[in-house]
Amino acid sequence: MGCQLGKLAASERRGPSEPLNDVPPPPAPDPRLPLTAKQKYSMLASWKGISRAMEKTGICMFVKLFEENKDLLDMFEKFRQCRTREEQISSMELAEHANNVMSTLDEGIKGLDDLDNFFQYIHQVGASHRRIPGFKVEYFWKIEAPFLAAVESTLGDRYTPNVENIYKITIKFILQTLIDGYEKAGKTT
Repeated sequence: MGCQLGKLAASERRGPSEPLNDVPPPPAPDPRLPLTAKQKYSMLASWKGISRAMEKTGICMFVKLFEENKDLLDMFEKFRQCRTREEQISSMELAEHANNVMSTLDEGIKGLDDLDNFFQYIHQVGASHRRIPGFKVEYFWKIEAPFLAAVESTLGDRYTPNVENIYKITIKFILQTLIDGYEKAGKTT
């Protein structure tokens, strides 16, 4: 009976409609984001491991991309002569491009809290690919598998099936947003 009296007294002090604790409920997730609040939290937490190894992850991603799509190497004027894995790994030009791409992904992933800015930024990056001679919109999708392989390599045993699923959802979301920006820019030119 004492427990019930204690609860009643506490509810009188705080008011009948106030929650029992002082922690506000989490904000409702933005419906445009295909991740739950918990998935987004896990994504941002695991991304810290990638952030500490951006260049290594980016180089790994591009080496994988070129292993699977040798023809795409010709699109990169600064390092198209790097035909072997060893040449690609040691290329300063490839490392610089990998860093730029990883920085874009970093901006995008860290921007998941503000989707208006996220969309504006990623659309702009997608539109910028219109200036690349010979670039085709379907090339965006070719980075998905190499990105996931590079993330797995960097995270090691922290790349659990749950984390893999979250990264798959996230990279698809980013790639589709890049495509939307690319296509929107094509309609305005």
